[in-house]
Amino acid sequence: MTTLISKRNHRERVAPHLAELDLYRVFAACFSHPSIERFAWLSGRECLGLLKKVGQLHEDRLSVTAVGRFANYSSYESAYIALFEVGVPGPPVPLLESANSQRQVPQEIVLECVNFYDVLGLQPSGTVFPTDHLVTQLEFLAAVRYLREQANDSNKEASLRRLERDFIERHLLNWLPVAQEKLEKANPPLFPILLQSLIAYLKEESALLGKSEPS
Repeated sequence: MTTLISKRNHRERVAPHLAELDLYRVFAACFSHPSIERFAWLSGRECLGLLKKVGQLHEDRLSVTAVGRFANYSSYESAYIALFEVGVPGPPVPLLESANSQRQVPQEIVLECVNFYDVLGLQPSGTVFPTDHLVTQLEFLAAVRYLREQANDSNKEASLRRLERDFIERHLLNWLPVAQEKLEKANPPLFPILLQSLIAYLKEESALLGKSEPS
């Protein structure tokens, strides 16, 4: 994982093919810090394939024009920083649950995230993204899914399934719609449809995980 402590060394890269990677990680890459490689991916066919996959735009109408595009890397980097990282008194669209959710005070939201991560023995590194940042939360879900898919015990698999669904509903689906409203008001290229697609994907995953639970 990029934002949680890991024993292996991590070298940042953008997902090369959707079929090869967990979409939690793909969306985490989409909202990670700007890089030349990330800009190339977001500007290419794989990103359009992501949007087609989650069904937010009809394939016949899906085009670079439809989703919006950045003219160059500089405009993409500047938009990312201006939207998500800087501003007075804060950025217009902070990708932090504690800045978008009224469910709890910020300290309690962060502590609850830490408690979820601790179930898997993970601790936020704090060196790349904050504990309740979108990327950190998506990377946690990717870790849960990986362990769930590798589980050779039905009880463990069911427990991880509940953990994954609970985290999606209690955290991401609680605050991402608020961030989406802010992003749509700012109306930059690409990012609104990416976040809209992520929300749709999370709702679908939550429903599928719920259907798989014993009645």
